Amino acid sequence: MNPFKSDQLVDRLEATAKARQATLARFQARPAADDPAVLARQAARHAVVEAREVRSTEREAARLAAQAAREAEVLAAEAEAAAERVREAAAKADRQAALASEQKAARDARFAARKARARR
Repeated sequence: MNPFKSDQLVDRLEATAKARQATLARFQARPAADDPAVLARQAARHAVVEAREVRSTEREAARLAAQAAREAEVLAAEAEAAAERVREAAAKADRQAALASEQKAARDARFAARKARARR
């Protein structure tokens, strides 16, 4: 502390009273709730809130639409994969049937050749 400064109790009380008066004056200087400027600010705030809610709803709708599109793509890909598996299974069955008929024809030819040799 500065030793030359004489801060008396009366001076501190006066400073406190002045601070209270300044706070009270600032509070009393505020416009009333029905003041047009206050109402205009409230209307502007409400408009901002409503616009924010609209944007939020639009974003949510866009997100849901994108999610539905992704799910549709996944379902389409799964359906295509299932169809491909069915095609591959059919092709494999056809190959196995053709192989079985070729093997049967080869067996029949061997059997016929053996019978022909036995008849000679």
